Amino acid sequence: MSRALIIGAGGVAGAAAHKCCQNHEVFTDIMIASRTKSKCDKLKESCEEYKKKVGSGTNIETAEVDADSVPQLTELIKSYKPDIVINLALPYQDLSIMDACLETGVDYLDTANYEPEDTAKFEYKWQWAYRERFKEKGITAVLGSGFDPGVTGVFSAYALKHEFDEINYIDILDCNGGDHGYPFATNFNPEINIREVSAKGSYWENGGWVETEPMEIKRSYDFDGVGVRDMYLLHHEELESLALNIKGIKRIRFFMTFGESYLTHLKCLENVGMTSIKPIMFEGREIVPLQFLKAVLPDPASLGPRTVGKTNIGCIFTGKKDGKDKTYYLYNVCDHRECYNEVGSQAVSYTTGVPAMIGAAMVLTGKWKKPGVYNVEEFDPDPFMDALNKFGLPWTENRSPKLVD
Repeated sequence: MSRALIIGAGGVAGAAAHKCCQNHEVFTDIMIASRTKSKCDKLKESCEEYKKKVGSGTNIETAEVDADSVPQLTELIKSYKPDIVINLALPYQDLSIMDACLETGVDYLDTANYEPEDTAKFEYKWQWAYRERFKEKGITAVLGSGFDPGVTGVFSAYALKHEFDEINYIDILDCNGGDHGYPFATNFNPEINIREVSAKGSYWENGGWVETEPMEIKRSYDFDGVGVRDMYLLHHEELESLALNIKGIKRIRFFMTFGESYLTHLKCLENVGMTSIKPIMFEGREIVPLQFLKAVLPDPASLGPRTVGKTNIGCIFTGKKDGKDKTYYLYNVCDHRECYNEVGSQAVSYTTGVPAMIGAAMVLTGKWKKPGVYNVEEFDPDPFMDALNKFGLPWTENRSPKLVD
């Protein structure tokens, strides 16, 4: 019997909460908490209907909390007494939630690394700085248990454990072949999405970072279930942790697909200053253009009913086994419509929310329980890989994949 506190009530939290109900033998009780309690209550209603379909006895509660406020978070944790806090709020709030977990002695899990609100820079140094404090407190923090980061790290650990003696090259490919019908919308939080894709790209090679201009490196790839798509090299946080934790690594790159319409709209918004995070004065008050843009764009949580198509996310590995060169491709194909029919979320939320639930279950069942702060690839991948197949994200192996040049 375990209690989980889910912070956040957006699309990812929705998917995770539903899947916690499906995994009711582990998650006997959950609380959904966010700044807007009405969103939590609406999510609870959806979960109650889902519970009937899957025969779940999970008890669901809701609460209002400001995830920026350590005192509020601490008070809620002390009141509800969860066994783990699942942070599905904004990356800006990672540290305040980690502080509250330290204060209360409760395990922690998130899906994206900390990012200061005033600088578009995301890296693990702020959260890795908590390692000793979590170890001394005897509690576990799991960083980045979404899909990428998350499943991509588990895939890497699994490949190293079962397929390679050493992995020299990893290419992470994230393809969203979905169509939501809008001229321009983002599949997860618009502010985070646009900050990520408009930043300079980078990849890890021979012990250091190589920086590129935004969208400078373009490749095409034929994705199973989707077809040929253009993809662009981006910086992504799992590159940083995999470079430390995967034996033999020489280069890691991350590519994400974008359509021409998305890129054209994004360029136009950049040109007129709407993607800026620098505050400006508007009618006597200070606003951040990107936050205003987020307010007028469609809510990603609303895209589920109108999105069709599939995602394909995975890792291509090149390395050595028994002294011989080897390639290996692990990936998942997920259908937007099937995700919506099951839990009311499109596939981008589903592919992040399901691994968040699985990672939390790994901690709660003791499989990933050890004091300190860890990235997912530092744990045994096998039980997580089994759970992916069980809870809706089955993986496929390709032992002779086409490589990315």
